[in-house]
Amino acid sequence: MPNTVLEITVLSENTVGAPLGLAGEWGLAMLVETAGKKFLFDTGERGALLENAAALGVGLNSVDALVMSHGHYDHSGGMQAFLRLRGRLPVYAHPDFFTFHYDNRDKPRYIGVPFCKEALTSLGADFILTHGPRELIPGVWISGEIPRKTDFEKGDSSLICLDNNGNQVPDALHDDMSLYCVVPGGLVIILGCAHAGLVNIIEHAREVTGVSKVYGIIGGTHLGPAPVSQQEATINFLQSLELQFIAPNHCTGQPMMARLAGIFGSRFHFAPAGAKFIFSTND
Repeated sequence: MPNTVLEITVLSENTVGAPLGLAGEWGLAMLVETAGKKFLFDTGERGALLENAAALGVGLNSVDALVMSHGHYDHSGGMQAFLRLRGRLPVYAHPDFFTFHYDNRDKPRYIGVPFCKEALTSLGADFILTHGPRELIPGVWISGEIPRKTDFEKGDSSLICLDNNGNQVPDALHDDMSLYCVVPGGLVIILGCAHAGLVNIIEHAREVTGVSKVYGIIGGTHLGPAPVSQQEATINFLQSLELQFIAPNHCTGQPMMARLAGIFGSRFHFAPAGAKFIFSTND
């Protein structure tokens, strides 16, 4: 059998795809295993990842590091529960992770990290805050802050934050980060919500890793709420990549996932809670 080089298990997501007593919740958490190391990428909304991991037979006590994609509650809400189980470990995040993020669709609603940094530190979070990319182990990179270069990826206009004077301003979500993994077939890019723009993230991954071939993408793309112009430009870009694997979930939205499934056919995969994807030396 071919040797496994990367394994990704979806522990928490909006939907459930396996009849194993799993719970769905709005949010995302994925376990990334490679080279004998375990990285937890986000923690979902309320801690369902713990029960889901137990039902899947996944051990979280041996996670080597926690990587936080950005400071929204649906990715950070399970941090406290996870830290109580795991104890002290490195937690990688952007320096703006604890920014006061709000959703302003109807009226301002706080959607940032639901815990203060001190509370998480007391539970064992050794925060490593990084603006730039960082290679955790050979072939596994945290993106760092994503440069915004495209002219069509404008971000979500309904999201606001507070500046240093307490004023409401558009939220650029500078803390949005992704995880880049190098496999024999190229790059596997793991997304939280892709607030920085999927094209920006992919081009940054190529620059950071020096690998131009993108083998696959998994995670939240934020294409669902994006303007039609951004959706079309992004889909055209994705089609130019010759992707072998695409597994969008969470904030991608069901209509957009259905469309991507039609475009990419057998290369498309649903990625609900309980899904597991294995990349081998044959990929």
